[in-house]
Amino acid sequence: MTGFGLASTDHESVKFSVEIKSLNSKFLELGLKIPKAFSDKELYLRNVCNKEIERGKVSIALTVERSEEAQKGASINQVLLKKYYTQLLEINKEIAADLSTILPAVLNLPEVITYTEEEASDSEWEILEATFGKALKNFNQFRVDEGNVLKADLELRIKNILGFFVEVETLAPLRIPHIKTRLTQFLEDTVGKVNYDQNRFEQELIYYIDKLDITEEQTRLKSHCDYFIATLNDKDANGKKLGFISQEIGREINTMGAKANDAQIQQLVVGMKEELEKIKEQLLNVL
Repeated sequence: MTGFGLASTDHESVKFSVEIKSLNSKFLELGLKIPKAFSDKELYLRNVCNKEIERGKVSIALTVERSEEAQKGASINQVLLKKYYTQLLEINKEIAADLSTILPAVLNLPEVITYTEEEASDSEWEILEATFGKALKNFNQFRVDEGNVLKADLELRIKNILGFFVEVETLAPLRIPHIKTRLTQFLEDTVGKVNYDQNRFEQELIYYIDKLDITEEQTRLKSHCDYFIATLNDKDANGKKLGFISQEIGREINTMGAKANDAQIQQLVVGMKEELEKIKEQLLNVL
């Protein structure tokens, strides 16, 4: 799920900063940018992230900024600079470019200017690790806050589905007399009232109505919605479980719509599907 955490610590003439950002992803995809002086700590940081973050496309940047007084000097590779400069002068004879731009261009070429790597002390790592912990705490709090908003929205969507469900419960029993009247009228208009077997008609009608019965789908749909809310209130990370439950909710809604054979119920089913799609979209943000 999405998240953001930032923390920084100033110590003497050095500023330690950690920024954590994440986007939605089914798995943990971790991109870690760490100063070379602390590269031996990368595995440790990854293990912490695997435990604390769990899921998401996560980008983490740890930076150490030293003041000019704290920085060690830069050195110029004179041999490489002269080689680059000579080659560019030869090329310039053909293209006649501005000679004043050659030297600045050479200085920006790889490895012409190198900076002495700072050596990391144990005390600096302790500060950077503590800063990382603060950023991770802020990141998780951001997720918690977002999670509360998502929870409220998901509860609203389930409530809306159950609202449609109540209307379906009211309309479903009314279909049977209507279907019986419609079929009876059709037979009387087609073959005449005295030209069909009433008993056989009643048998076929019972079979037909049984095929249209949605009582089981109604029961299961209500049960799945209740289970969804119970799982949503669980303290464990249940994003995948909620996804499975939403699939079951969708299965019952689709079956109900296919069997209902009623225009009003079909409209309610469309409303349920719309709410369910919003639930599925939001579940991509849930751990």
